Amino acid sequence: MVTGVASAMAERLKEDGNNCYKKERFGAAIDAYTEAIALSPNVPAYWTNRALCHMKRKDWTKVEEDCRKAIQLVHNSVKAHYMLGLALLQKKEYTDGVKELQRALDLGRSSNPTGYMVEEIWEELSKAKYMEWELVSARRSWELSSLKETCEAALNQQCALDMSRSEESSDEAYIAHTERLKALERVFEKAAEEDKPTEVH
Repeated sequence: MVTGVASAMAERLKEDGNNCYKKERFGAAIDAYTEAIALSPNVPAYWTNRALCHMKRKDWTKVEEDCRKAIQLVHNSVKAHYMLGLALLQKKEYTDGVKELQRALDLGRSSNPTGYMVEEIWEELSKAKYMEWELVSARRSWELSSLKETCEAALNQQCALDMSRSEESSDEAYIAHTERLKALERVFEKAAEEDKPTEVH
């Protein structure tokens, strides 16, 4: 249980941290917020303020840890979900990062629809969704290319086998083989075309 004295000291430390943050003395700000947390660990703002300092130093692991703690204390913290989303994106955890940014955007829109954070979150969410799409698209492109090579190799093998067994002319077997390869090419071109972005929603 936090006493009134400890709570008041924690608030003073938070103010010290805020002043250090404004002067871009992030290490000193982190120390002040850490002391505030030690005195009064159930105040989400101490955790999100410290996370913001870690974010300025690009210490994404600590950003994630502090934001998760803040969310445990208050599940509807716009700042905590936002910074957690950014930290997850830095770890290339795009799906979870997008979810956290979407949560932050929804919370921000319901509490302060015209606030500066809503626009900032929306921009980051848009970038994150594009990065996620690029990753999925690159993976799918690689899978399609690999599958196409496997199919072509199988058709070439089948052609060689057909030509060795066939009594018909090798020209006819070659023409049939070429037609199969062209059909295969059309299928894979169509699949690749479907992966291209057409318009932004």
